Amino acid sequence: MGIDINAIRKKLAQISGKNNRTNVMWRPQEGEETTIRILAFPNNDGQPFKELYFYYNIGNNPGLLAPYQYQKPDPIQELISKLREDGSKESYEMAKKLYPKMRCYAPVIVRGEEDKGVRIWAFGKTVYQSLLNIMLDEDYGDITDPEEGFDIKVTCTKAPGRQWATTEVRPRPRPTALSKNSAKSKQWLNEIPDISELYSCKSYDELSKIVNDWLNDGDEDAVDDTPSTGTSRGGDGTTSKSYKSLNDAFSELEDL
Repeated sequence: MGIDINAIRKKLAQISGKNNRTNVMWRPQEGEETTIRILAFPNNDGQPFKELYFYYNIGNNPGLLAPYQYQKPDPIQELISKLREDGSKESYEMAKKLYPKMRCYAPVIVRGEEDKGVRIWAFGKTVYQSLLNIMLDEDYGDITDPEEGFDIKVTCTKAPGRQWATTEVRPRPRPTALSKNSAKSKQWLNEIPDISELYSCKSYDELSKIVNDWLNDGDEDAVDDTPSTGTSRGGDGTTSKSYKSLNDAFSELEDL
């Protein structure tokens, strides 16, 4: 069995810390226009981008990777199913808060920052649809092609009064090579970070504890039976029933 040079490069990047999430992730800056070149993930069933699903509205966690997408047992999906089976308005609202959200990922070279190598851009559904529509446009096609692809202009703006910034993407009018140096292009293509090394699933027990703590949040300090105020990512203040644990939540729903 011969030595895999690309595997050695990846291992070296891991050891040196170059592939940790802080160094690898890129995001557009508000109020700026940035030109990037999108690369395609290898061995991805013909799809240029990757999709991951996260739970966001559970305590102060920035995002919990959903195990069910890897066909693994998932206590949060179990709770969602129980809540949906209950059929009450309160259960429906709680289940809706728990639904996983999709994030999309693309390897990119940021023009003007080529020395930083391949980075990963995470974006939402709207940008994802825009990029796919560009690729379906016969004037552009495969924007990730290293020889005849297209650079993309990314603009991030936040309108007055809006909570979140809006990201817009549009292709440059003419195709260009990924790099004028073919050896550099080949190196970048061989150094695309592995998403699975940046995000990992917590175990079933770990997720169960996180959900239990979230369901029981503030219960010890409660002075009456008033339902606790749920907190969503957008902070809508919808009320939801507080349970002491996942088992209690399941038991109560089964008794209804």
